[in-house]
Amino acid sequence: MQEVVIGVDGGTTAVKAVAFDLHGKILATHHEAVPVQYGDNGEAEQDMNQIWEAVATCLREVAGEVKDSKIVGIGLTGQGDGAWLIDEAGEPVRPAANWLDGRAAKRVKQWDEDGRAAKVLEVTGTTTFGGLFPVLIEELAATQPEVVARAATHLNCKDWIRFKLTGERLTDYTEASRSFLDVRTTDGFSEQLAKDLGLEEYARLLPQIRRADGKAMPLSEEAARETGIPAGTPVGVGMIDVAVTGMGLGALENGDSWLILGTTAFVGTLLPSVSERRSDLSMVLATGNDKQVLEFMAPMTGTPNLDWIRKVLGLEENSWSELEKRARMSKPGASGVVYLPYASPGGERAPFLDTNASASWAGMSLTSSTEDILRSVYEGVAFSLVECINTLQIHSDLVVSGGGFRSDLICEILADATGQTVVRQDAPEAGARGAAVLALVSAGRFDTVEEASEALRTSLETFEPDPVKYEMYKKSHEVFVKTRQALQPVWPEMRELRRSGGERSEA
Repeated sequence: MQEVVIGVDGGTTAVKAVAFDLHGKILATHHEAVPVQYGDNGEAEQDMNQIWEAVATCLREVAGEVKDSKIVGIGLTGQGDGAWLIDEAGEPVRPAANWLDGRAAKRVKQWDEDGRAAKVLEVTGTTTFGGLFPVLIEELAATQPEVVARAATHLNCKDWIRFKLTGERLTDYTEASRSFLDVRTTDGFSEQLAKDLGLEEYARLLPQIRRADGKAMPLSEEAARETGIPAGTPVGVGMIDVAVTGMGLGALENGDSWLILGTTAFVGTLLPSVSERRSDLSMVLATGNDKQVLEFMAPMTGTPNLDWIRKVLGLEENSWSELEKRARMSKPGASGVVYLPYASPGGERAPFLDTNASASWAGMSLTSSTEDILRSVYEGVAFSLVECINTLQIHSDLVVSGGGFRSDLICEILADATGQTVVRQDAPEAGARGAAVLALVSAGRFDTVEEASEALRTSLETFEPDPVKYEMYKKSHEVFVKTRQALQPVWPEMRELRRSGGERSEA
């Protein structure tokens, strides 16, 4: 009987399940959309039960397509950050406030001023932003104290999915790094940090930490009925999505780097310890592999920019390949049109932190075309990544993954703007593939992550930089940075105008 492993990826706007054979071939895949509800004050929330129902549907559909095979493991990954609170009975006490949530913007500023943000950076290696759990739990406790009082456990997205599959309340080192884990020692949650932040009483919400490739847990009888997968099937621990992608791309050793472009973006590199980090503006995740950390920047300038411009220009009926053809009708540099891709309600967190960051165009005139405007968005998204690459001092080939990098144009712009070769995995679903890699080790099918990663690895394709375009983009990128620096002082007023405009339209 053929053996298969299923990777589950709980993304921000869609969840998916992907079945792989043990040579890395995709046998079946299914995804379900999961909406994000945005509020007028920066809220970004999701129904946790709706996410679970979508995951159960994905697993049921994929299991049905491989019904003549033996499922040897289920691997998990998902979006990180936010506040995902459940009570003693395992029911959500409120919708999850996800990583996009920006309601605590003023609190972030306060933490920067009173030194608490510096404490978070020192211990966990992460910069403070609105969607970070410690900030959000303080905000929710202040505004919804009765609701927070009912909470028993905080489980991030993939941990919530595992709880529904197995009944186990746990997390891994990468997710723990986003709350109170001391990444300098990786010995566990820091009681001192919780005390310094004035959040001691909420440390009780944090679950037990396990290695990402630790021993699997059996699928429960109830979950088996909902998913159509046999009870007892091993379910892995897993990692946060940005980290697990490295497992799927074969990036496992210190010095390995990779990029992701999805709802959010990601540029990261593995280091032997936090003492070797390259920037105080980065974030750090402990991997659970001794003192190894993943240093990364996660700009909030992802594919929603492309979705948005497609809608704004009335091109929703056009395929993405047709959009790229139109964008290519404009030359590199978009005829001087500059797009700042800071469209997230939560502002921006890399390579700078500003909760008021706003998207805008500059350099336009009556001669600017639809194609110029369209290309400028592709370039703006790429330029945001270039800044992170430079900050983290990544000089090797750029290994890329994520839905946004299925775009040849984005890959070409990135190669030309950095002067570095871009390497893209031919097969999609690197996140689910990485989750599957870890699950195979957790289930005992392979002894090491290296062996499992090699077994599931797929072929690659490359995009080489054009020296002439590199010089053109060098100038364009300089203008991009200067434009942002010029507009940044008025971002708070722009955001206030958006808030007041929204209130008037509702009235």
